[in-house]
Amino acid sequence: MMEGQRVRESAIAQEPVQTTVTETLPDALQALSRGEPADPFAWLGVHGDGNGGYLLRTLLPGALAVHARLPGESTERAMAAAATCDGLFQLAVAGLGRASLRITWPDGEQRLEDPYGFWPVLPDDVLDGVRAGDGEAMRALGAVPMQVDGVDGVRFAVWAPNARRVAVVGEFNSWDGRRHPMRLRHDAGVWELFLPDIAAGARYKFRITGADGEVLADKADPMARWAELPPATASRVAPAAQRVWQDSQWMQQRSACTHAPLSIYEVHAGSWQRDGAGHELDWDALGDRLIPHVQALGFTHIELLPVSEHPFGGSWGYQPLGIYAPTARHGTPGDFARFVERCHLAGIGVIVDWVSAHFPNDAHGLERFDGTALYEHADPREGFHQDWHTLIYNYGRNEVAAYLIGSALEWIERFHIDGLRVDAVASMLYRDYSRNDGEWVPNEHGGRENLQAVAFLKQMNATLRGRFPQVMVIAEESTAWPGVTAPVEQGGLGFTHKWNMGWMHDSLRYMQHDPVHRQHHHSEMTFGLVYAFSERYVLPLSHDEVVHGKGALLARMPGDDWQRFANLRAYYALMWAHPGSKLLFMGGEFGQSHEWNHGQALDWEQAARPLNQGLARLVGDLNQLLRRHPALHRDEQDERTFEWSIGDDHANSVFAFVRHDPQGVTPPLLVVSNLTPLPRHGYRVGVPRAGRWREILNSDSMFYAGSNVGNGGALETEPQAMHGQPHSLQLTLPPLATLYLQVDA
Repeated sequence: MMEGQRVRESAIAQEPVQTTVTETLPDALQALSRGEPADPFAWLGVHGDGNGGYLLRTLLPGALAVHARLPGESTERAMAAAATCDGLFQLAVAGLGRASLRITWPDGEQRLEDPYGFWPVLPDDVLDGVRAGDGEAMRALGAVPMQVDGVDGVRFAVWAPNARRVAVVGEFNSWDGRRHPMRLRHDAGVWELFLPDIAAGARYKFRITGADGEVLADKADPMARWAELPPATASRVAPAAQRVWQDSQWMQQRSACTHAPLSIYEVHAGSWQRDGAGHELDWDALGDRLIPHVQALGFTHIELLPVSEHPFGGSWGYQPLGIYAPTARHGTPGDFARFVERCHLAGIGVIVDWVSAHFPNDAHGLERFDGTALYEHADPREGFHQDWHTLIYNYGRNEVAAYLIGSALEWIERFHIDGLRVDAVASMLYRDYSRNDGEWVPNEHGGRENLQAVAFLKQMNATLRGRFPQVMVIAEESTAWPGVTAPVEQGGLGFTHKWNMGWMHDSLRYMQHDPVHRQHHHSEMTFGLVYAFSERYVLPLSHDEVVHGKGALLARMPGDDWQRFANLRAYYALMWAHPGSKLLFMGGEFGQSHEWNHGQALDWEQAARPLNQGLARLVGDLNQLLRRHPALHRDEQDERTFEWSIGDDHANSVFAFVRHDPQGVTPPLLVVSNLTPLPRHGYRVGVPRAGRWREILNSDSMFYAGSNVGNGGALETEPQAMHGQPHSLQLTLPPLATLYLQVDA
C-alpha cells in the first residue's frame, strides 16, 4: 500500500503513458534503475540537460504514468517513460525547482512532492557532532517527522560510512530498494533522505550495499524510536508530537537519593502478572495492577528489566537491538510514557535496566551494519562475547560512544526515567573478562583494563550528570574496581550507585547454611561491613538470584516451611537495616517458592497464604521504617551511620549494631539478629543511650506469621557497660528473627 494521497479510480489507473524516450541514457541512470550504487541527487529531480535546458527525472518502477507540475506552472504535464531504463520518467522543464508529482499505479493514484527536489536537511553542526561523539547530535538521526519548505514528511538518516549505497525501503514504496536511494554526507558517513507524505507508524528498514558490493539483509534503524512487534523486525516512524506530561511536581522534587530512601522493586514486565488467557499485559493494564501493589508495599522505585526492543524474549531484554525504542510487546512508546507518568503521579520512581555492554548478532541488527565491523570490533578477541555469544561495542569509536550516550539521553529526556541501571559493567571494564590467556588483546600499556570502555563510561556519566543531575546511574559491577561511584573529576567512573554483589553472594551463602553450621561462617555476614562505605551501594536480591537452578529465595532457606519463612523474614529485616539501598525482585516480597520463569506469571495463589502474607506485610513495614527513620537511609557512605555492638558472637550466630542519623536529628536504632532457631533470654547488648527502648519491629511477630516471642514492646536500659557502650539492654531474642529498637527521644 502506497503512502500519500491516493484515489482508487480504474480510469486513472489505466491512463496510458503519453511519451516514450528511447535515447541512450547515462550509465549512472541505468545503475539507479537497477538499485546499484550511483548518486541519486546528481540525476534525479531537476538538472541541466547539457544543452542549456533542464530535465526533470524521477525513478518510479511499477508506475503506469507520471504527471508533474513545477512551481509557477498552472497545469500538469505527462512525463515520458524511458524505454531502456525501468521506472525512469523524464520531462523537459523551463528551469530549476521542485516538482509536484501525480503517479498512476496499477491500484490507484498517489500525489507527492519529489523527494529529490530537496536540499540536504541535516545541518553541518549535527554531522560534526556525530563525528565528534556527541550523543545529542546522534539523536538527530533515525526517522524524524518534520516539515521542510512547508512540506510534511520524514527525514531518514543513518550512519553507514563504508556503505556504497543505502536506500530506505518500507510499506510506502512496496519495499522496493530502487525507489528511494539516499544522499551520502561524506564527512560524517551519514546517509539522509527527506520523504514527503510519510505517516507516523509507517514500517521501514534500510537496504545497504556494502563496500564489497554485496547487498546486505535489510537493516532495522539503529535509531528507531518505535519497532514492530517481534518476531517482525521492521522499524516504525514514531509520531512527532511531544507528550504533554503531567508529572511536573515529581520532576521538580526528585533527588539523586543522597538523603532520600531508596527501595527498589525489580520487575520483569512480561511475567509479573498476565491476563486470563496467559498473555503479557500491556502498559495500561500493568499500571492498573502493578502501581497499587508497589504503593501498598512502600517501595520508592520500580526497576524494569530491559524494555528496549529485543528480538528474543528469552533474553529478558538483555540482548537488545533497539536501544532507543520501548519494546512493542506491551504497546506503543506513548503507552510506555503514560505508564511512567502514572508511576510518578503515584509517587513512584522508574528505573530501567540499560544494556551498553553488547548486542546480538541478528542479521537485521547492528552486526556488520554497513558491510564492515562498524559498531563492533573486527577482531573477535575484542568484539565477541564468549559468555553470551554476542558482539561487544567498539567504545573507542566516537560515533559508537555517541550512539550509546544518545540512547541514555533518550530514555531520560523522552520518557522521564529516574534512573538507568547499567548492566554487565564488569564485562566492559576488563579485556580478559571470561577469556583465557591468548583469547584477549592487552591494552596499549599491556594491561587488562579496557581503557576505551572506561573513557566511554566516564563520558556518559559526565554527560548525564551535567544534563540531569537528579537522575541515578547504577552500575552492576561485580569486581573491586575502585571509584565506581566516585565523581569523574576525581578519577572515578561517575556512577551514582553500585550493586553490592559481594554482600549479596556472602549473605545468601550464609543464610543457606543450616543454623547449626552458621557459627563456622560468621564472617560471611560481617565481611561486607569492611568495604560497605567505599562506594554508594545498592543491596540487590535480584532476578539473577532466582533463576538457572538457583531456586527461589525461600527455597534456599534451610528448615521446614515455618523456618524457611522465619529465616527469610530475619534476612530481609537485617538487609533493610544494613548500610546500602535496597532492591528486591518481584515474588520475593511474598516468598514465591519456585524460581522465576519469564514465560509465566508469578504464583499469586501462593501469595494469598498466611505465611506468604506475613512476609509481604513485613516487607511493607520495612519500607515504611526505611522512609521514616533517617538513620536507616541518610548519607549511607558516611561511616558514622553504622556502629557494631556485637559482630563476633559466632557461637550464638547473633549480630547487633546501631544505626545513627549522621545529622543527629533523630535517635539511633539498635538492630539485633538471632539467626538460630533457639530463643535467647537475658541476652545483654550495649547501647549508646540510657532510657526506654521501644521494639519498633520484630520479624517474629505474629503479625508476620511468627511465633510472637519478644520484649513486650519496650524495656529500660541498665547502667551496665557492655560492648564499649555505657548502658545495656537485657533482651529476649526470638528464634530466627531480627529486632529493631529505638530509644525514646
